[in-house]
Amino acid sequence: MSKLKIAIQKSGRLNEDSLKLLKDCGIKIDNGKDQLKVSARNFPIEVLYLRNSDIPQYIEDGVVDIAIIGENILIEKQKKTEVVEKLGFAKCRVSLAVPKRIESNTADYFNGKKIATSYPNTLNTFLKKNDIDAEIHVISGSVEISPNIGLADGICDIVSSGSTLFKNGLSETQVILRSEAVLAKNINLDIEKETILERLLFRIQAVLRAKNTRYILMNVPNDKIEEVSKILPVLKSPTIMPLAQEGWSSLHSVIDEDKFWNSIDELKNAGAEGILIVPIDKMVL
Repeated sequence: MSKLKIAIQKSGRLNEDSLKLLKDCGIKIDNGKDQLKVSARNFPIEVLYLRNSDIPQYIEDGVVDIAIIGENILIEKQKKTEVVEKLGFAKCRVSLAVPKRIESNTADYFNGKKIATSYPNTLNTFLKKNDIDAEIHVISGSVEISPNIGLADGICDIVSSGSTLFKNGLSETQVILRSEAVLAKNINLDIEKETILERLLFRIQAVLRAKNTRYILMNVPNDKIEEVSKILPVLKSPTIMPLAQEGWSSLHSVIDEDKFWNSIDELKNAGAEGILIVPIDKMVL
């Protein structure tokens, strides 16, 4: 039987989050010290630990079938791959930044200026789209120091919290693109590997869906069940169980986590009491 080869970052935060996702999907991987390739014990998948910047080429060439990688890397490397799922972690942005003393925060500031970056393709696309004529200096690592040593007037780099920019006296001015970890695949997978990928994707989607939702249960007067149910539209229909106290029922459903605090007042005003929120491990629709 074929095994699906998946590439993940060799080390770093993306490595940790990727392995956690696989673990949450019930895939058991025994990582030996300094191993660069390992097979799962209970799923037809083989994990390859690779350098982040090399992964897009490996996907295109078919060395690996799929990969968990930052979308910004895929865009920068411009390889033939297909994004099959956005994963919601390792969120960041590729942005332009200038020394804090510069008052301008518009893209036009960079006309005739020098920009240091590790993302020349992404930057060049942005400059052309905005009709900006700037000189690009391609460097790897420590991009933030470039304006301080006179190498460039500004930078284009990946930004997460912005603390690195702040420490180097820089101010973010333009967000070129927003990125997160994605599951990407080779565009020429055979049928057998596509089938394995579908099984994996099913598990991933169940995990991601659970992270964004919460199980909610509450006591509701029977004459208010319909009103309360309309506030909780995630599932087709809530579960209703009668309470020992006549005229009351326990209503169970699912709610989007980011909508809970906006909905709680509506639920209480509709007559709900004893509201409990419980984390969900997996959610299959």
